[in-house]
Amino acid sequence: MIATDLQSAIEGLRALVADSRVIVPFTGAGISTECGIPDFRSPGGIWTKMRPIDFGDFLASQEMRNESWRRRFAMEEQFGGAKPGRGHRALASLYRSGKIPAVVTQNIDNLHQDSGFDPGHVVELHGNTTYATCLDCANRYELPWVRARMDRANGCAPDCPDCGGFIKTATVSFGQSMPDDAMQRAQELAESCDLFVAIGSSLVVWPAAGFPLVAKRNGARLVIINRDPTDFDDIADLVVHQDIGDVLAPFIAH
Repeated sequence: MIATDLQSAIEGLRALVADSRVIVPFTGAGISTECGIPDFRSPGGIWTKMRPIDFGDFLASQEMRNESWRRRFAMEEQFGGAKPGRGHRALASLYRSGKIPAVVTQNIDNLHQDSGFDPGHVVELHGNTTYATCLDCANRYELPWVRARMDRANGCAPDCPDCGGFIKTATVSFGQSMPDDAMQRAQELAESCDLFVAIGSSLVVWPAAGFPLVAKRNGARLVIINRDPTDFDDIADLVVHQDIGDVLAPFIAH
């Protein structure tokens, strides 16, 4: 069913939430746009303005590593102060109520953690851009440390002081393998829920886009909340093409 207006969308979602025991939200860039974070693939998105740096190029070239970090710090200046939006806060309310065991996200912005989710209950399919790791020894490095090292080295990206490995934001780049643990956990969550809610995702990036199908095939009801139509609208129990914040705001517990 496609909700015809905002009120019917809220009422339909409220009924499904009330009737569910285990809700698994699956979030994409659309939930964060009201927070000032642009998405990547839509017209005017980040990837329409610059070609993403492939993981192989990052490994092969110091120049590409420098450019990757330059872009990251340019992004920080644009939206480093972003705060959780209404969608994040609504999901955090349902999480605190016990309805949501964990959230699966394609986002890398840490806003689910900032909204109140325990970090262990945020399944990050594409990693996290708010810190960095060494690709060899997995040491964690904070972004101010990386920036200070680059400033002292005239813009040259630092290597790991312990092992000499390359330091990269803790995100999954094009050409980089998806994290096995996160993918397995997302699979298990999709199989065990009775309500799967895809929010702000175009559902075109595989294999992550397959999780709504996993949930549906295992008997869960499926809700899709997204500005534009998706390829899975025909199988969803409720489809909402309204503003995400407007739809989810009534679920924020005050």
